[in-house]
Amino acid sequence: MRAARLIKMVLLLQARPSMTGAELAQELEVSERTITRDALALSEAGVPVYADRGRAGGYRLIGGYRTRLTGLGRSEAEALFLSGLPGALREMGLEDAASAARLKVSAALLPSLKDASDSAAQRFHLDAPGWYQEPETPDLLPAIAEAVWDDRLLRARYRRRDTEVERELAPYGLVLKAGVWYLCARADGGTGTARVYRIDRFTAVSLCEEQFVRDEDFDLPSFWEERAAQFTRSLLRTEVVVRLSEAGARRLPYAADRAAARAALDAAGPPDERGRVTVTLPVESLDVAYTQLFGLGPELEILEPSGLRERFAAAAARMRALYD
Repeated sequence: MRAARLIKMVLLLQARPSMTGAELAQELEVSERTITRDALALSEAGVPVYADRGRAGGYRLIGGYRTRLTGLGRSEAEALFLSGLPGALREMGLEDAASAARLKVSAALLPSLKDASDSAAQRFHLDAPGWYQEPETPDLLPAIAEAVWDDRLLRARYRRRDTEVERELAPYGLVLKAGVWYLCARADGGTGTARVYRIDRFTAVSLCEEQFVRDEDFDLPSFWEERAAQFTRSLLRTEVVVRLSEAGARRLPYAADRAAARAALDAAGPPDERGRVTVTLPVESLDVAYTQLFGLGPELEILEPSGLRERFAAAAARMRALYD
């Protein structure tokens, strides 16, 4: 533990001209007294750490000293590619690996590029969770992430409706979608069909010593895109026929499922003499259609089914009576 801290201290001093004891203590999460002892230990080991006295003093490396300890380990290199996802790294237990990787890269940069990491951080941030919800980190996520990184088989219990099932999974990849974590894995030790599992539905997991042979043709982004599209289509089990004004047609993709709405508009015939178009829209259910489409107000008219049309007409009558 101390050896890792000493290396990190050298990398910090190599990446910056000078740091105070308080700054180093905060970065390394130790006391300033520990920083003093660590600096002495480094000096005794031949690392030229120099301490400037006084209020503006601090620690620095002298003589253009450069460490050769900037080679990235596997976990650090992998975590580096996720460094734009600080929350996700923290939840998977990879925050320390990413921090070490960034330090090593910073230490290897030319002086003119020392501000590259800060410059990028000021210009790009990915906030994965959706609005209006408190993201929760599944307790079993770090163990599952470890299995994914190491290509190790995973024995798991998974909650499916009111029952629990046991599976031996080959965990191929993790996906964070709108604040919810998913595992893409093959069952039966890697011989089964690739499926998607919600991480928060796992009730128990244990990592096997045995590793699985990863299918090199498996492409996680493509697999997820295809399954997400399949899932969306599976939800749209019924259809409604609506007549839309020009404004209603523009707003429809923002009220209903966007892909389904755009496909329905593309398949629609030409506008009538009043500029309105008639479209057949796939929806999850009539209740969902009522909730989604009512917000379009007079820019949309329900034609079929008759029960939904009557429901809209009754709601319109109540609104008229309210505002009369």
